[in-house]
Amino acid sequence: MNRADLTRFFLAVRKATEDICAPLSVEDFVIQPIMDVSPPKWHLGHTSWFYEAIFLEKYVEGYKPYHPEYAFVFNSYYESFGTRVNRDMRGSLSRPTVGEVMAYRAHITNSMCDLIDSVDESNWPEFSSTLILSLNHEQQHQELLMTDIKYIFASNPLQPSYLENLPVKTGSPVESQFIEFAGGVHEIGYQGEDFYYDNERPVHKQYVGDFKLQNRLITNGEYLNFIEDGGYTDFRFWLSDAWEQVKAGNLEAPFYWQKIDGQWYEFTLGGLRKLNPDVPVCHVSYYEADAYAVWAGKRLPTEAEWEVAARECGVQDAEGNYFDSATYHPQVAGAYEAQGDGRLYQMMGEVWQWTGSSYLPYPGYKRTGGPLGEYNGKFMIDQMVLRGASCVTSKNHARITYRNFFQTDKRWQFKGFRLAE
Repeated sequence: MNRADLTRFFLAVRKATEDICAPLSVEDFVIQPIMDVSPPKWHLGHTSWFYEAIFLEKYVEGYKPYHPEYAFVFNSYYESFGTRVNRDMRGSLSRPTVGEVMAYRAHITNSMCDLIDSVDESNWPEFSSTLILSLNHEQQHQELLMTDIKYIFASNPLQPSYLENLPVKTGSPVESQFIEFAGGVHEIGYQGEDFYYDNERPVHKQYVGDFKLQNRLITNGEYLNFIEDGGYTDFRFWLSDAWEQVKAGNLEAPFYWQKIDGQWYEFTLGGLRKLNPDVPVCHVSYYEADAYAVWAGKRLPTEAEWEVAARECGVQDAEGNYFDSATYHPQVAGAYEAQGDGRLYQMMGEVWQWTGSSYLPYPGYKRTGGPLGEYNGKFMIDQMVLRGASCVTSKNHARITYRNFFQTDKRWQFKGFRLAE
């Protein structure tokens, strides 16, 4: 990008973060119901401190931090930048106030715009590529903001709506089918010239056997069949760690499902609604996705199978129901795609899709040096890969090679799955 294009991208991303918070009341900004959920005010501060630490302190001669303690308050997990407030204590910080954080954001935004205009041409290649990564980092926090706000509102006994009258596209989902793909040696990993995260490379060859992939995501109605068939009461479907959670009562139905007077409801960003059986099931853990697959006599696809299928079917990054669609909830299969036999639906957008692959480095991966080396590489253990994107992922942030990753028990993100065999 040239300077003008990068400035436009920067300002658009900064505005989008603040637009997400616009419907909130000031009391909403500091709530932290669980450790995994960060207060909206903290997200606003963190996505400002990040630019200050990575750019302003490096490129602006004599720059002094906006506030001497903000690095301690708004650092997340970057050991390179020193100590920080404990993650589970982010909601205890009544100060800085929301107004002070917004003033901090404005200062950082203005300072960064000045820096984009003035940074030396010799530094431009490194500066611009790192800034594009940082803007993708803020887009990740926009998705976290949406999911954290949903958890915050669901934790309130009043179960308020983030936005009233969120749109719902009605209709029956396309018929479930399994599409065959021939095995062979395939190239896996990002192959373009635009932005990608370091964990999407190196491009490498991988053998994949013959497989079949479900043409759409598992729906609420299909998952309800699993529940009604005793899915949460039969140990045979569950991994050992998962079964311990089931026995403890921590797994009984997908997150945000509620049974009221014999009727299933689902909490959404539009409030509590009757469960729609035709939309993709979401907010399920890897444990739940795997248990359903065992019950159904299938399995979850590997991430290589998912990528091979996406390439062979010509899946486009721009297809699907994203944050840009402003539905903020998964929709019926076919609602956003041209329908036809023998094609894959809902590969992008809707919900992140669990795979059966552990989050590990690709062959030949080398972790980036410095603080940005902490971004992906140090988490390559005890997590599973998800592919696709969700209904709260920005469209220009999504790629078929994107490797999202979470621990096996996490459910508050928009996560679902499709089956393979």
